[in-house]
Amino acid sequence: MNVIGLMSGTSGDGVDAALVRIQGRGHALRVEPLAFRPHPYPASLQRRIVEASTSGTVAEICHLNALLGELFAEAALGVIQKAGLRPGDIHLIGSHGQTVHHLPKGIREPGIGLVRSTLQIAAPAVIAERTGVTTVSDFRSRDLAAGGEGAPLTPYAHYLLLRHPRRSRLIVNLGGISNVTYLPRGGSAASVRAFDAGPGNMVLDGLIQRLTKGRSTMDYGGRLAAKGRVDRRLLNELMAHPFLKRRPPKSTGREEFGEPVVARILNARRACQLSPADLLATCAMWTAQAVGGARRWLHGAVDEVVAGGGGVRNRTLMTYLASVFDPIPVKTFNDLGWDSKAFEAVAFALLAYQTMAGECANLPAVTGATHPVLLGAIVPGTPGWMREVRRERRKR
Repeated sequence: MNVIGLMSGTSGDGVDAALVRIQGRGHALRVEPLAFRPHPYPASLQRRIVEASTSGTVAEICHLNALLGELFAEAALGVIQKAGLRPGDIHLIGSHGQTVHHLPKGIREPGIGLVRSTLQIAAPAVIAERTGVTTVSDFRSRDLAAGGEGAPLTPYAHYLLLRHPRRSRLIVNLGGISNVTYLPRGGSAASVRAFDAGPGNMVLDGLIQRLTKGRSTMDYGGRLAAKGRVDRRLLNELMAHPFLKRRPPKSTGREEFGEPVVARILNARRACQLSPADLLATCAMWTAQAVGGARRWLHGAVDEVVAGGGGVRNRTLMTYLASVFDPIPVKTFNDLGWDSKAFEAVAFALLAYQTMAGECANLPAVTGATHPVLLGAIVPGTPGWMREVRRERRKR
């Protein structure tokens, strides 16, 4: 199958579209990258998504669901064009959607019990209608219904594509939230351990946006952070965040590391009289140390660290990560032949493929689900005969 994966992370800065060719069944899959194309959101839309995630009205979220469906469809059509293919050459799309809220701990309801929930928007019906391609979406809800956290899901792809027979690897995704996957050398899927580690680009981007009054959306390359010094007092306060002490399985999002945390950090900056560079350096080190601290939950040696996600472009963050893990080598996905920015989108192409093949692709030892489940909801594409009718109508 030629499959497109669409991924937008908790930073809400755009859609990554990856087109791959997948062959095989079960865990014996071959995945060949064909094309990758990022589709950034305008800064104004990113702000709307962030605001909707914390204080949006039902009407705003309803509208954003349809709007993002259009943008996800554009991203899919864009990567098809980049690959020199046509929509009819694509068999399947896997869309993660845009997370606007994630409540894995749940809320207890009288007479029902604990109700866990998550919400990813970007209407799959719009994607299927605009592209004509069958679209799988809403991957997290079934795992939640089975008692899991609904996250992380990409460790399944880490296991299939990045495991090594002789080296134990710690896969680190530096997205809006940082998360880790531990792949023991020669281990089975049941041996994989993974969980969200804590803060990531969400905090760093939130700080730079507030510090520049919206003129910048990120600290490009970590250049400003590189000019600062880590404030140990503030760092110690940040490392006391209760999420970092919580045992896995665990997942988090903007609810714990979004605007309220950014506001508290900015207040602490004034109290400590820190420069913007010092503040960004301190929070970059917070991310690195939170990832390093995740080792307390692992049982086994780490032979090498492999980092991916947008954070690998932040050189200061990567320098801190290397210092935290020294002497363990820190590599990137690119060193293993995968585009660091594209891999999460590839993962959701892979998850969609497995859903259509009837393969359960959650890892209960990772998410906390009581059993393996088929992930996602399927929206059928446009049948071939209907596409022909539409072509004839356009000719007339």
